[in-house]
Amino acid sequence: MLNELYQKLEDRWIEMVNIRRFLHQHPELSFQEKNTAKYIADYYKEIGVPVQEHVGGNGVVARVEGALPGKTVALRADFDALPIQDEKEVEYRSTVPGVMHACGHDGHTATLLVLGKTLHEMRETLSGTVVLIHQHAEEYAPGGAKSMIEAGCLEDVDVIFGTHLWATEPLGKVLHRTGPIMAAADRFEIVIKGSGGHGAQPHKTKDSIVIGAQVVAELQQIVSRRVNPIDPAVVTVGSFIADNAFNVIADSAKLIGTVRTFNPEVRDFIEEEIEQILKGACLSGRCDYEFVYERGYPAVVNHPEETELFIQSADTVDEVHTVEEIEMQMGGEDFAFYLEHVKGTFFFTGAKPDNVETAYPHHHPKFDLNEKALLIAAKSLASATIHYQDKHSVSKAVPK
Repeated sequence: MLNELYQKLEDRWIEMVNIRRFLHQHPELSFQEKNTAKYIADYYKEIGVPVQEHVGGNGVVARVEGALPGKTVALRADFDALPIQDEKEVEYRSTVPGVMHACGHDGHTATLLVLGKTLHEMRETLSGTVVLIHQHAEEYAPGGAKSMIEAGCLEDVDVIFGTHLWATEPLGKVLHRTGPIMAAADRFEIVIKGSGGHGAQPHKTKDSIVIGAQVVAELQQIVSRRVNPIDPAVVTVGSFIADNAFNVIADSAKLIGTVRTFNPEVRDFIEEEIEQILKGACLSGRCDYEFVYERGYPAVVNHPEETELFIQSADTVDEVHTVEEIEMQMGGEDFAFYLEHVKGTFFFTGAKPDNVETAYPHHHPKFDLNEKALLIAAKSLASATIHYQDKHSVSKAVPK
């Protein structure tokens, strides 16, 4: 069955590309993906695949029922875009000002749609059930995974597989990791409340900018001096706002940043340390403060048995030249929530564009990907699905 499935996917690669390009031209932001969700649902309705809409928000779930007994395998693709202006000079450039698919979610969606269509066409020889989870709002916490799970998208699911097209890695390479692969991603916001005044009379003020600068500097010591070096962690201040005239000391300063961790205890510790630093700095500067720490996605932790199965199944894909272990990534992904409920694995599919020495990174205004990677992603997900069913098959002789 697998060879036939591969051939059908090869024959439909152009369809994947066309879908990807259409979605790339018509991106929608997280939690606003009404038209994209309708496009996905209509695609399945047209070919007769049962589909649920508005799952946990804008999520869409389709089910392909095989004629033979077997397990229930879930495959997931996300479909939201980012608030970035598309600066590529290509025919499929985004038509929506300030919004673009700068992370490959359009490719994820195209891959899963065509794979779902092909599995449905081959359902008479398919074991078990394949649940096709099209998830909204991966890019923006609280994300779409959690609400879709709460709405029942994982009901009766035995295992889940997911991939991310990775434009900075060469075409033909797939990357895996057992255990933690992507970090927990949190957000914090600090407002330091001082008392502003004339820049020539700083002694009559409570300088929020000076205290903010002190806080930024001390935050860098959390990871370098207070966290065990064997525990990966990041504390980054990405925004420092105290806008004012050149000769005015600002009343307040706002700091916004992110924390990335793998160890839950380190995650708790860093949250506490940020506030301790903030308290001390504001006390010395006679300022008040507000501190909000938002827990984002937990760490993505792959299950060993399912990861090993994926590694073995990836070797059957001709276009895969390298199956390699990847180091832990400090980026976040709400695929983590699925893996907290069912076993599975999340992997990366190399998608570096042709004829470039260095690809533009994800979330860059000129981000693009190698569309040949869509076929590799589809085949890799298909292979993992069929190998999982084969491994857990009791009998293929008796139809359901």
